[in-house]
Amino acid sequence: MTVSMVFDGAVSGTTRAWLRGEGLLVLLLSVLLYWNLGARWWLFLVLLLVPDLSMLGYLVDSRAGKLSYNIVHSYVLPLGLAVAAIATHSVRLLPLVCIWTAHIGMDRVLGYGLKTSGMFGDTHLGVLGKGRA
Repeated sequence: MTVSMVFDGAVSGTTRAWLRGEGLLVLLLSVLLYWNLGARWWLFLVLLLVPDLSMLGYLVDSRAGKLSYNIVHSYVLPLGLAVAAIATHSVRLLPLVCIWTAHIGMDRVLGYGLKTSGMFGDTHLGVLGKGRA
């Protein structure tokens, strides 16, 4: 068994593999729920990368970039939107929730995690481009 270590906010070993596997399950469940809603697939494809616009915060400075990226790439906002959509019977919002969570799950599978420093490549899943499993 591999021991997980934390270094500068990044996990490794089995914990990293577990988090990436969790991302895969979120991605698959989001796609399944989207399909079940009967929403249009062209909308899914067009909006799938929209959350990455949060990287534009890095044009201001690294602190703003980290904050904007992490806010948009956390499950808190899309799940809050899901609760609001269900509570208000606004089912038209649910496909957006599925697209958003699919994007986050896809990022996690690929090793893109929440930013742990001002450097874009430093994530809670490790440093992008180095030691990727």
